[in-house]
Parts: sequence; structure tokens; C-alpha cells
Amino acid sequence: MLENLSVLDYSTVALCAALVGISKTGIPGMGILVVPLLASVVPAKTSVGLLLPMLIFADIFAVTYYRRSAVWSHLVKLLPAAVVGVVIGYFLLDRINSAQLKPIIGIIVLTLLGINYWRNRGLKEQDIPRQWWFAAVMGLLAGVTTMLANAAGPIMIIYLLAMRLPKQEFIGTGAWYFFLINWFKVPFSANLGLINAETLKINLFCFPIIAAGAIAGIFVLKRIPQKFFNNLIQILAGLAACRLIFS
Repeated sequence: MLENLSVLDYSTVALCAALVGISKTGIPGMGILVVPLLASVVPAKTSVGLLLPMLIFADIFAVTYYRRSAVWSHLVKLLPAAVVGVVIGYFLLDRINSAQLKPIIGIIVLTLLGINYWRNRGLKEQDIPRQWWFAAVMGLLAGVTTMLANAAGPIMIIYLLAMRLPKQEFIGTGAWYFFLINWFKVPFSANLGLINAETLKINLFCFPIIAAGAIAGIFVLKRIPQKFFNNLIQILAGLAACRLIFS
């Protein structure tokens, strides 16, 4: 299966690897673009198992560089619900195909972006929810979608934007969240056969490219103003959501 990839397919996989690295240290919204792109050159379920080790490798760069930037109070609120979401996603993975899943994720993301935009344009005293239930809902959604398709990036973007974090804390908190959750997903993915010797061979090819992307992402982030940064990731999340709906 994977040994039949063409040169163009390998080039697409390499591009995905670079985008994974950049998304983990520079522009988080870029990461969701990898999901439909990778699924276009390998079978959808295979792409889920292929992508997970790539994400974990990039997570190492992100948590190392932003190790002091995480806001752990937000992580503590998110992680319990996210763990439940991963378990739910594990049981659903054999029952929902990629064609059914992608538009559902896209609709959720676009809905959240619309709510976020409406609140930012409304009265200043109408703040985005910060109650425990908001973190629980977002954590659950992120857990389910990350297990099913490695596509929780836009959901986390909306939550972290809602917390109005500066860009360093934004990246650091997201980095630690995905580092912990992605490692938690490994035994579930291996049990389903999504991670195997064949996919790991491709991962070895990707790791140097991911590293280069992660280093590039650090320099990109330093040169992006806060306002432009927030607008850019919302646009990227919206575009990625549309891609999931119509791909």
C-alpha cells in the first residue's frame, strides 16, 4: 500500500511534514490543513496513524521551546474531558468513515468561529464563556476529533483565543495540550492497527523535514504581530474547515 506511493505522493507527504513542524511552533492553524492533504495521497484511516507520530515528534520541539509558556490552569480544565473524548473517539473510529467525519468537524469549527466573531464584534461586557462547562465541552470535542482524525487544531484555536492569551502562552498551552493527548492516543491507535511498521518507515523519512519546519516556525512567530496573528489563525481555521466539508 504505502510502498506504491509515487514521487508526487512522497512530495505531498514531505509538505505535510513541513507544515506539521511549522504549525507546532509558529502558526497552529496551519496544522489542520495537513489532515485533508495527507488523506488525499494515502487511505484516510492510514493517514490517521501516519500523522500521529509526526505530530508527537513536532510536539517535542514545541514543548521544549515553549516549556515555560503554558498556562496550566487552562490545561487542567481541558484534559479530563479530552481524555474522555479520546476514549469515545476510539470506540467510534471503526463506525464512522472519513467521508462522514470530515464535514461534521468542518461544521463544528465554522460554527465556533462564527460565535467567536459575533462575540468579538458585540458588546465588550459580553465576554466569551470561561465557565467550567465551556472548557469541558471544548475538551470533549477536541478529544473526540483528535482521536478520529487528528483534527482538533481549530477547536483548540477557538478555546485558546477565547481565553485571550498572548501568542507565546497561546502556542505554549496548545503545545503541552497536544503533547500529552497525542501520547495518550498512541496505545489506542496501535490497538486499531493504525500505527504499524509500514507507517513508521514513512515517519522516519518525515522526521528531519518536521524538524526543519519546527525551527522555521519559531522564526515566523517572532515576526507576526499579535492582532495579525489572531486574524491569521482564524482565517486558516475557517479555510481548513471548508476544506474538510467539501473535500
